[in-house]
Amino acid sequence: MEQMNNRTDITDLRTALEVLRKIPGQIIETDTPVDPQAELAGVYRYVGAGGTVQRPTDTAGPAMIFHHVNGFEDTDIAIGVVGTRQRVAYLFGCEKENVGKLLTECVQHPVDPVESKDPAPCQEVVHLATEPGFDLHRLIPAPTNTPVDAGPYITLGMCYATHPDTGCSDVTIHRMCIQGKDELSVFLQPGSRHIGAMAERATQLGQPLPISVSIGVDPAIEVTSCFEPPTTPLGFNELSIAGALRQTPVRMKKCLTINEYAIANAEYVIEGEILPGEHVIEDQNSHTGYAMPEFPGYNGKASHECWRLKVKAVTHRKHPIMQTCIGPSGEHVDMAGIPTEASILMMIDRALPGKVTNVYAHPSGGGKYMAVLQCRKETHTDEGKQRQAALLAFSAFPELKHVILVDEDVDIFDTDDVLWAMNTRFQGDRDVITIPGVRCHPLDPSSDPAYDGSISDRGISCKTIFDCTVPFAMQDRFRRAQFMEVDPEKWLKG
Repeated sequence: MEQMNNRTDITDLRTALEVLRKIPGQIIETDTPVDPQAELAGVYRYVGAGGTVQRPTDTAGPAMIFHHVNGFEDTDIAIGVVGTRQRVAYLFGCEKENVGKLLTECVQHPVDPVESKDPAPCQEVVHLATEPGFDLHRLIPAPTNTPVDAGPYITLGMCYATHPDTGCSDVTIHRMCIQGKDELSVFLQPGSRHIGAMAERATQLGQPLPISVSIGVDPAIEVTSCFEPPTTPLGFNELSIAGALRQTPVRMKKCLTINEYAIANAEYVIEGEILPGEHVIEDQNSHTGYAMPEFPGYNGKASHECWRLKVKAVTHRKHPIMQTCIGPSGEHVDMAGIPTEASILMMIDRALPGKVTNVYAHPSGGGKYMAVLQCRKETHTDEGKQRQAALLAFSAFPELKHVILVDEDVDIFDTDDVLWAMNTRFQGDRDVITIPGVRCHPLDPSSDPAYDGSISDRGISCKTIFDCTVPFAMQDRFRRAQFMEVDPEKWLKG
C-alpha cells in the first residue's frame, strides 16, 4: 500500500485522525461513558491538556476520542487533535521546528477555496429549525469546560461569512454558547476579527448577516483560520492558506437555508444569521457570572454584549464527530501561536532579511503574549538590529506583550536554554526595553486600571523586550563549551 503523504492527503478530520492512529502515543480512544458537561474536559485535563490549564499529568499528552457520550449515542467527541506542536507537525507533514516557516510560505502562495457541485459529506443528515422538536441541545454535543460555564460551548466552530459591501468572505473561530433551541450567542471581540466587522456593517445596513459554522474539519483549516491583520487584512480569505498547505483548494458547499457556503467535509454545519444589533447576556441561563476558561488560564467573565445568532438548520455527517478544545490548552497555543510565528517571520524578513532565523510563540503566553526570536549577528552593523526585529514583531502581531531575543546557539523551543541565555547574557538595567501604554489584549488580567493606576484602560499594557543576545564585539567571550564529537553508540552497546 502506498504510504500516506501527511501534507497533501489529509482532507478532513477523519483522515487526520487516521494519521494519528498510526503514530504511537498520539491518540487514546475510550468507550467509557462520559458526561459532556464538565466531566469530559476534566478527563482530558488529566490525560493530555497542555498550556496554562491547571497542570495535567502529561503536558504532551495524547488527543482523545470519546465513543460513548451521554445523551449522544450516535456521536463521538474528539479533543486535543492539535494539542501539541509535534502533533501539528505530523498533520502538516513537516518538522515541528518548521511549522511557522511552512505557514509563512503558504500565506505567500494562497490557493482559493472552490465550490463543490458534488453531494457534500456535511449534508448527509439535515435538521431544519422549522421541524418539530428541533433543539440545539439535542443535536449538538457541545461540552462545557467547567461546572460554572455559561452553557454548552462550541469552541472549534469555523465561522464563515461574507462582507455585505465587498463580497469578500472569511473564516474565523469565535466562542459560541448554546442559549436556546435555535439560538447561539457569539462573542465577537471588538475590532479584532473580520467577521466582527462584517456583523457591524450588516447592522448599519439594518440586515442580518448569514453565517455558517463548520465543526470538525481538517486541522490545517483550524490553524490557518487564526491568522490576523496585518498578515491577513480584511478581504483575505484564510481558507486559501489551508489550500496552499494541502496543495489543493478547500471544498465549499452552498448552505441549504441561507445565502452562504460551508466547509464541505465538515462533520457538522450550523446555518444561521447574526441578527442586526441584537445582543444577549452570555450567562443568561446559568447566572454564574462566568463564560468559560479563557486562554490565559482564568475563568472569563460572561459578556453582556454577545451577538445573537438565529439558527436555521443543522446538517452533519452520518455518525458525526464533534470536535472541541479546552480554552487554556495546547490547542489554543498551536492555533494562535503558529500563525503568530509565521506573521512575525514574514514581517521581519521583509525589513531585515536573514537576521531572524526562527520564532517561537511560547505556550506560557497562549501563543499570543510572548515570542522568542532567534537572532543572527554576522557583522558589527548587525548590533541593534535584534531590537529593531522585536519592534517589528510587535507590529506584525499587535497582541504580543513580551519578546525575548536570543542568539543562534540558543534552542528557542527549550525554555531552559532560553532562561540560561537570560541568566548569562542579560542585565536588567541595560537589556530591558519597555514601551508603556500600548494596546495589547483585553484578556490579560494585569492589563487593567485596577491592577495599576498608570493603566488607562483595560487591554493597555507595557510591551517589553528582553535582549538576551551577546554584543557582537564580545561573541568570542560567550562561545559555548565545545565538547569532543564522539559516537555514543559505541558505549551503549551490550
